[in-house]
Amino acid sequence: MRIRPYAPRDLDALYDICLRTGDNGRDATAAYADPRQLGEIYAAPYAAHDPSLVTVLVTDDDRVVGYVIGCRDTVAFEEWLEHEWWPPLRERYPLPDPADTSPDARLVRQIHDRTPAPPRPWLAEPATHPAHLHIDLLPEAQGTGWGRRMIEHLRGLLEDLGIAGLHLGVGAANHGAIAFYSRLGFEPLSAPDDDGLTLGTTLDPRDVSRPEASDALRAG
Repeated sequence: MRIRPYAPRDLDALYDICLRTGDNGRDATAAYADPRQLGEIYAAPYAAHDPSLVTVLVTDDDRVVGYVIGCRDTVAFEEWLEHEWWPPLRERYPLPDPADTSPDARLVRQIHDRTPAPPRPWLAEPATHPAHLHIDLLPEAQGTGWGRRMIEHLRGLLEDLGIAGLHLGVGAANHGAIAFYSRLGFEPLSAPDDDGLTLGTTLDPRDVSRPEASDALRAG
């Protein structure tokens, strides 16, 4: 396997992998009537907003089996979502009946939700951890060490952009993932709640290119 920068031809793979890992890393295909809704929230907007921070993991025949997607400025990204990404989706997916509690309906309500985010001290100016990431790997790519390498590659990209810190969300009961991120230097930024747990790590901003980031792209 090897990692390479995202290309527009990879978009369908982002949707597919997002769905096939959408149940805390397990396949969520059976849970959703619309196979693209998860990707509309958790994958595709990142490729549209800043494709330079999307990296894919591919097999020798260039089949995408994982991705890490990043955002350098969470607050600016959320403003972009509200003005550019959510409006056409709100037209495509009208609000469901209040009695509809299906997974699809919950996602549609999330698309329509305009409730202000709760206080997030790590994003208050000057933000200590402005960037965030999502990473998803198909089962064949899990446990291979590539997850660690992909996150380290994204760290390098963000450091080259002068970003001071990075955060991510994880289910509070997903102890395996929490342990994995802890080994990569992520520490809790919030107390666990129904929405999960936020973990963060500081970065080492620099103005020169990191050779190890280029090496990771060439690795195979």
